[in-house]
Amino acid sequence: MNTSTRNAQLIIAARLISDFGAFLNMVALATYVYLLSNSAMSVGIFLASRVAGGIFASLIGTRFYRRWAGRLPLIAFDLLRAGLLSLLLLLPVTQQALLLPLIAFGLGFGNSMFAIGLNSQLPHMIDQAQLLKTNAWISSASSAAMVGGSLVAGLLVAGFGFETVFALNVATYLLAALLIVPLRFSRPAPSDEPLQQQGEWPALRQGLRTAPVLTAMLAVAMADTLGSAAHNVGFPIISKLLTPESASTTLGLMLAVWASGKFIGARIASRLKGTDNVHLERRFFFGVLLMSCGFILMFQQQTLYGLLLFSLPAGLGDGFSEVGLMSRLQREPDNLRLPIFSFLTLLQMTGFGIGMLIAAPFYSWWTPGAVVLLFHGIPLTTLLVAKGLAFRNGRVRRSSPTPAP
Repeated sequence: MNTSTRNAQLIIAARLISDFGAFLNMVALATYVYLLSNSAMSVGIFLASRVAGGIFASLIGTRFYRRWAGRLPLIAFDLLRAGLLSLLLLLPVTQQALLLPLIAFGLGFGNSMFAIGLNSQLPHMIDQAQLLKTNAWISSASSAAMVGGSLVAGLLVAGFGFETVFALNVATYLLAALLIVPLRFSRPAPSDEPLQQQGEWPALRQGLRTAPVLTAMLAVAMADTLGSAAHNVGFPIISKLLTPESASTTLGLMLAVWASGKFIGARIASRLKGTDNVHLERRFFFGVLLMSCGFILMFQQQTLYGLLLFSLPAGLGDGFSEVGLMSRLQREPDNLRLPIFSFLTLLQMTGFGIGMLIAAPFYSWWTPGAVVLLFHGIPLTTLLVAKGLAFRNGRVRRSSPTPAP
């Protein structure tokens, strides 16, 4: 087995376990905060602190990984998350309430720094020919971890209590760190002195100015986070509306079907012919189109079967878009790839945080179907504008006279 294949297997396993831990604590901690405080405001502060940690990570991620590249930072961020959660096992409950926002900030920071470091450095660990397939498996592992972590959290809390969940969570991060230890980089991440003198963000703006398709992809990804925020707020609402007596079961089934669709979509995306940049870009745009249409149709349903039926194409589109976006951004040169992934994390964190704040009041005024139609209409509109601009620019280039040699 060559180094690239071995690295890919270790990364996929580490990502599966790490994401399982992330979804495990996301479900358990939100419930734990509410039980401790009996206040929806405390839950809001906890979630906002988590998003703030992600935003802070996106702002410093580029500079951090320019200075400290390789596997050691990835191990450190797994250990950071394990250490933060272990505080809930060591400290008395009376002292935990004030620390929970700080723990949430640290978890959000660790999650985002781990994702930025792994995604931006993947081309240094995996051969170019294996990147698309590896990204597809990472996406599949993440979707499986989401369903597994969400379902297991509820069962463990009900059967064994929060301490058991937190202990298991600490173990997942320690195991993920152990899987990263054997990773080998094909070459060290280079340091680009002219870029650092110019500044990372100005260099990113200059790089995106010369790559309009990448700019369009990031714009659509940002708009998509607003739609994602709306349907995440709406999941428990539509579940309770359709099945008041078993809302949590419906929510679990819906997430399971969606994750199955994402798994299948990622597998299909990795097996399609054509691995050029243009194919990856088309895969991303098609995935966003399918995903948003799937979620819009999901929330128009009046029966559980209709809801589950349209959860599948929504997941398929999510798998397509994620594999296309990650694989395309990893094709960029070293001096642009790391700032792009930091910027993408910033867009996703701010978009998701703002989207949840904006979308929540709409559910008091409108039906869930109308809210999701509005918010998923934003990425669809952004996609149409991007494709329209690309078509117009193509026509301008074709119609402009070719200079004589």
